[in-house]
Amino acid sequence: MLNTTKRLENGNLYIELEGRLDTLTAPVFEKELEEILPETRTITLEFAKLEYVSSAGLRTLLTAQQYMEDNDYPKVKVLHVNQVIMDTFELTGFCDMLDIVE
Repeated sequence: MLNTTKRLENGNLYIELEGRLDTLTAPVFEKELEEILPETRTITLEFAKLEYVSSAGLRTLLTAQQYMEDNDYPKVKVLHVNQVIMDTFELTGFCDMLDIVE
């Protein structure tokens, strides 16, 4: 299960994620994200309550980052990543792709 809280102000998108970004939840999250991306200039993702990210979740993050790059916007910023997710990011190279803030 994944719960999200979204706030968009002046093109700055802030999303708090809680639960798991996995095969079941990633498609729903990606659809929500795609609907709001045209209005977005920066993306900040709060991961303090996110427990797990699967390959499907990584694909969603990649889609968001690709949108930012295609439009010459800043990297997706990810806050408060737990060690399990950080290990996944390090193994997959997402540490270099995203702006990760402890």
